[in-house]
Amino acid sequence: MTALLTSRLSGRTAFINGGARGIGRASALRLAAEGAKVWITSRDESAMAEAIAEAHAHGLTLNGLSMDSSDANSIQQTIDRVYANDGRLDILVNNAGGSLQTPALFEQESDEDWKRVLDLNIMGTVWACRRALPLMKAAGQGRIVNVGSKAGRFSSRVAGANYAASKGAISALTRQLAAEYGPSGITVNCVCPGLVMTARTKARWETRKTPQERALLLESIPLRRHAEPQDVSGAIAFLASDDAAFITGITLDVNGGEVMA
Repeated sequence: MTALLTSRLSGRTAFINGGARGIGRASALRLAAEGAKVWITSRDESAMAEAIAEAHAHGLTLNGLSMDSSDANSIQQTIDRVYANDGRLDILVNNAGGSLQTPALFEQESDEDWKRVLDLNIMGTVWACRRALPLMKAAGQGRIVNVGSKAGRFSSRVAGANYAASKGAISALTRQLAAEYGPSGITVNCVCPGLVMTARTKARWETRKTPQERALLLESIPLRRHAEPQDVSGAIAFLASDDAAFITGITLDVNGGEVMA
């Protein structure tokens, strides 16, 4: 990655929750490379340090803050801290999420499994939007990019019903917020990746699927490969930029053509 891809995000402040690993880290690096001042959050201090070091190696800067993306107070306090420091919040990327290693089969998922996944995936997004949107509304502009999943659009081959339902809710929330906040100059969009080969996903994929099942899935993808985090970060950077100024309320599938709609 070059130190600066373009300057289309120059002067913007971006906040990416779950930004220390995988899609979040790739997106943080991409937005920083396009000129944004980027804040990432995570509960994992060592992962944040690695992300910041990687950015530095590319001549970029990331700012890290500890935050629990399943806790409303933690989210509000962290966004307030960023706004107090920079006096603006232009881009919110709601990336934090996951299945939290809960069972893949519906009958095995407990109420606690559902609560944990819903709090992280959908309520974490709700709480971040609830705090960021008034700040963007006051500024008369803003970009929100929510990270959904193919699971929420079509079903999951790896995660369970709680994860699929939470990601489906993110797509619905995206459309509703786009309708409500469009008059305030704010766009709200959703990116829905297929299986992205982060370290965490790869481990779960290899545990839950046989080599034959994995080969069959790969054959079902027209591009004949799984997504890498950088494939998703490019879509996020586009939707966060003025190149997507007249795009709002969309759910953008980034799955190599595995499912077409």
